[in-house]
Amino acid sequence: MHDRTHNPLVGETPPELKGSGRDVRIDACRGIALWWIFLDHVPNSIGSWLTLRNYGFSDAAEVFMFISGVTCALAYGRARQHEGWSGMISRSLRRGWDIYAAFLLLTLACVIMVYLAGRDHLADESNTRILLEHPGATLVHAAILQYRPVNTDVLPVFVIYHVLFAPLLWLLLRAPNVTLGASLLLYSLVHVFGWSVPAWPNNVWFFNPLAWQLLIVLGAWYVVEGKKFRPWVTSRTSLVLAVLYLAFSLIIALSWSIKPLEPLVPQTLTKLLFPLDKSNLGPLRLLHFLGLAIVAIWFVPRDWRGLSSPVMRCARCCGENSLPIYCLGVLFALASHLLDISDRLAMQVVLSLGGILLMIVAATLLKLISIKPGRQPRWSQPTEPVTATFSNE
Repeated sequence: MHDRTHNPLVGETPPELKGSGRDVRIDACRGIALWWIFLDHVPNSIGSWLTLRNYGFSDAAEVFMFISGVTCALAYGRARQHEGWSGMISRSLRRGWDIYAAFLLLTLACVIMVYLAGRDHLADESNTRILLEHPGATLVHAAILQYRPVNTDVLPVFVIYHVLFAPLLWLLLRAPNVTLGASLLLYSLVHVFGWSVPAWPNNVWFFNPLAWQLLIVLGAWYVVEGKKFRPWVTSRTSLVLAVLYLAFSLIIALSWSIKPLEPLVPQTLTKLLFPLDKSNLGPLRLLHFLGLAIVAIWFVPRDWRGLSSPVMRCARCCGENSLPIYCLGVLFALASHLLDISDRLAMQVVLSLGGILLMIVAATLLKLISIKPGRQPRWSQPTEPVTATFSNE
């Protein structure tokens, strides 16, 4: 079988990509996903045409969730090796607490921004009116992750996943395929019986944790067990199937956005596929993401020279500081609702690029003031390949 992941590129690997066990593709993908999430949340902006949303069934959310599963497995797996299970659990709980605190602060920041703006329609669009009218009860429900302003939904989901990652990793190390099978079973039962987690006030989780857990488990499973399945993933058959499905979804998605293309797709097929179920990670979205992942594995190897380009370095910097940059992107997107840019192309471009540039500046500053390398744990930048981090026990 043809395995692109093991074929070196023509020429030398960029010096900054050598000698590090950290796969910089992870931070680059996460950074780009953060940019896409921001652009998708800016209303009526041409910038959204630079994202995945208009070109297929999935969007940046699937990328971000899968990459989070990968990074959790890598980070907590190394913590387990060097500090034991107690150290690993302590780290996962601390990270869960960081995300929880960030969510509460972001919730307060959103409602303060809406209050200062004095826009009634913004209170409705951001789901903060109830917090302004009933602050006591709303904050209680926010504290137990049942209330979330618009665009903050992913943070409570990550709190749950980080808190529960220790038992997930324990299962993956002992029975990885059984664990993935159980995750698939839960995902299937969600779609059959409509299972969800209680929410408030409308009992709807925009990201149903019982469904989206599949991408977290899949990302962690790929780190633990993916090496055995890589020849299949990187086969020509998988690539052809992935490209065909991506082309099919491209035609369908463009027909929904561009009216002249509507006759290309039968109305019966459109009604069958639309609307895509994002809250429960609909199967069409899942398959689209898997197709993107296969294509990315084929054409973006670990030592791809493009990873050292200025744009990719900026994306990596944002990806390394994903939590604060995500929160900043949510606030920028909320602030963009105060501007009427629907018919002003120049303003749309300035707002989209300006927001991304501010995210890059903030990530750069965070990197500059971060802990010095000499104070970091010795194992924080391992020299062994990431796929060798785990062993089944």
